[in-house]
Amino acid sequence: MELHIESLSKTYSNGVRALDNVSLTIPQGMFGLLGPNGAGKSTLMRTIATLQPADAGSIRLGDLDVLEQSAELRKILGYLPQEFGVYPKVSAVMMLDHIARLKGLANSGERKETVDALLQKVNLHKDRKRNLGTYSGGMKQRFGIAQALIGNPKLLIVDEPTAGLDPAERNRFYNLLSEIGESTIVILSTHIVEDVKTLCKRFAIICGGEVQYVGTPHEAVRMLDGKVWSKSISKSELETHREKYQVIATNMSEGKLFIRIVNDGHPGDGFEAVNPSLEDVYFNAISAKMDLVTL
Repeated sequence: MELHIESLSKTYSNGVRALDNVSLTIPQGMFGLLGPNGAGKSTLMRTIATLQPADAGSIRLGDLDVLEQSAELRKILGYLPQEFGVYPKVSAVMMLDHIARLKGLANSGERKETVDALLQKVNLHKDRKRNLGTYSGGMKQRFGIAQALIGNPKLLIVDEPTAGLDPAERNRFYNLLSEIGESTIVILSTHIVEDVKTLCKRFAIICGGEVQYVGTPHEAVRMLDGKVWSKSISKSELETHREKYQVIATNMSEGKLFIRIVNDGHPGDGFEAVNPSLEDVYFNAISAKMDLVTL
């Protein structure tokens, strides 16, 4: 089963064109949707999840017309939004039991078995009786995945799931999502390049509501072989270099300012060749839409 998005567009009442003729084909497994804040990622996720209409275009999941059969889609959808609230004085096991009821699991024995299995899956079983208000950020994210997995969804959408997590929690989350992606279409929307590099076989870069790139991380990096150059400059030289070169990123290292540029041939002027990275691909793709990128 594949998710097919064709010529999807959305403009809000304030005139912001959040999606501009977006077309993607997403197979089973982990698919990354990478872009800066405000790129249109969340709008696309909400539209796929049938939480808002599109102005034009179509979305199909197998034989299902997502935009026309929203009730049917929701039966096989799991969704973890960027921000979700929890009832702080309700335990995880009670909340999941309630959500399972809402998803149609009427049999109490079946519900208990489902909830216990999900809590084990997300490593929260020992904390199942704790109130959700006492959970850490990472635990809440894992609870969010558990509620999204009720009903064995064929499509799982997770929007900025690792934002704010510490490295240990992020690694746990990576492992969990990788396991889920073995049997489900998982769309991972993020602005964190490391998430895509670690988890996704294929990904798309979206910026300004438009798709800038679709492919594999390896293919994307290979496209920039021999085209990325770097050197140290003074801050006073930055604007001059921006006018002369395609500067894709700046960063401070050991008190020095380094710039990275994309150029087909050796630019001279003290630049040295550097190995391209997925961050370079990302910043190169969105540089035309943004005035300044700082690592």
